[in-house]
Amino acid sequence: MQVCTRCIYDERIPSIVFDGQGVCNYCRQTEQFESEYPTGRAGRKILDELADKIKRDGRRRDYDVVVGVSGGCDSSYLLYLAKEELGLRPLAVHFDNTWNSRIAVENIYRVTRKLKIDLYTHVVDNREYNDIFKSFFKASVPEIDTPADLGLAATHYLGARKYGLKYIFEGHSFRTEGISPPGWFYMDARYVATIQKKFGTQPIKTLPNLWLGRWLRWTILNGIKKVRPLYYIDYDKEEVKKFLSEEFDWQWYGGHHMENRTAYFTNNFHLPRKFGIDLRFCEFSALIRNGQMSREEALEKIAEPKPFDEDILAEIKKRLGFSDDQFDRIMNAPRKTYRDYKTYKSLFERLRWFFWIMYKLELVPKSFYTKYTKKYSDEELKSLTRIFDLPVPVEKAVD
Repeated sequence: MQVCTRCIYDERIPSIVFDGQGVCNYCRQTEQFESEYPTGRAGRKILDELADKIKRDGRRRDYDVVVGVSGGCDSSYLLYLAKEELGLRPLAVHFDNTWNSRIAVENIYRVTRKLKIDLYTHVVDNREYNDIFKSFFKASVPEIDTPADLGLAATHYLGARKYGLKYIFEGHSFRTEGISPPGWFYMDARYVATIQKKFGTQPIKTLPNLWLGRWLRWTILNGIKKVRPLYYIDYDKEEVKKFLSEEFDWQWYGGHHMENRTAYFTNNFHLPRKFGIDLRFCEFSALIRNGQMSREEALEKIAEPKPFDEDILAEIKKRLGFSDDQFDRIMNAPRKTYRDYKTYKSLFERLRWFFWIMYKLELVPKSFYTKYTKKYSDEELKSLTRIFDLPVPVEKAVD
C-alpha cells in the first residue's frame, strides 16, 4: 500500500497519484493554492486592500460585509478579524437547521455580544428539515448533511441581498481543513430537490435551497462575492482556540464540525461506518503540510476510532422516527452516490468554460471549479469508488 511521503493520504484515496518523490497530487495541489493565496506580509496587503474596497462599497449602508457564523472556531475568529483587524462593520449571518448544540448557540451569542455585531438568522421549520435529513439518509448517499450546507450558503446570500452588501466572508482554510478528494462529496440544489421528492413526505418551503438561477443572479447581477480571508493569514487553530476562550469565554466543542448535531452524526457515525470516509485524513494531512501536526502524531491519531456520543444516535432515531430495525436496515442498504440521482453535474461540466471565467473573476472558489466542473472518464469514476475502502487502519499500510 503506497502512502504519501509527506501527508497520510494513501492509494485508497480517490484519484490519487504519486510523483517520483512519493508525494501525492493533493500535496502538490496545496502547493499551488499556497502560491496563489500567500500569507505573511503579502497576504496582509491583499486583505488590507480588500478591506478598503469593501469599506468604499459599503458607504451609506448599515454594514460592510456578511460573515457566516456557526459558533465554531473559524467563523468566530472571522468575526474578530473582520471587525477588530480589518476595521469592517460585519453582519453575522447564521443558518439554523434546529440541530445546533448548546455550545454553538452560546458561542455565537458571546462573540457577537462582546464585539457588538448584529446577527441575522434564518431558521428552517424543524419538521421540514427533519424530513429532508431523513430523505437523504434513506437515499443511502454520503452527503446527508448537504441540505444544511446549501441552506447556509443560500442564507449568506439572502443576508447580503437584504442589506445590499457585495461581500460574504467564509471561514474556510485549506491549510487547516484540507481539500476533500473528488467523489467523497457532492452537492447542488437539484440533488436536494430530487432526493426530497423521491423519499420525502412534504415539500421544501422554508429551506433556502441554492438553485442555480438564484445563485447566478446573486453573483452576476447583484455582484455578490464570497471571500475566504483565512487563506491569507498564518492561521494556527490551536492558538486561535486559546485566544477565543480567553477573549470571549468561547468553548471548544470537541472537533471539526461538531458544533451541530446533524454534522456530528454525519462525520462521526454515518460517513465512517457506512462509507468508510474519515474526514480526519483531510484535516490531519492539511495540518501536517502546514507544520501544525507531525506525520507520526497523525498516524497515531487516525488509528483511533472517531469519538461518538451515543446520546446523539438516540436523538437522531427519535427525531426522525426510526426504530432500531429501520435504522439498521438503512445503514446496511446498498451504498449510493450523487450519480444515482438527478443533479446539476452534467450541466456544470458543459459550462466548465463559464465557471473558469467565474473563478478568474473571483465569483466562485477554485475548489468548485476544479471538482464540480471536471468530466470524469470511466476509469476515473471507478477510482472514485475507493471511498468505500478506507476502514483499513492506515498504520497497517505503513507497516
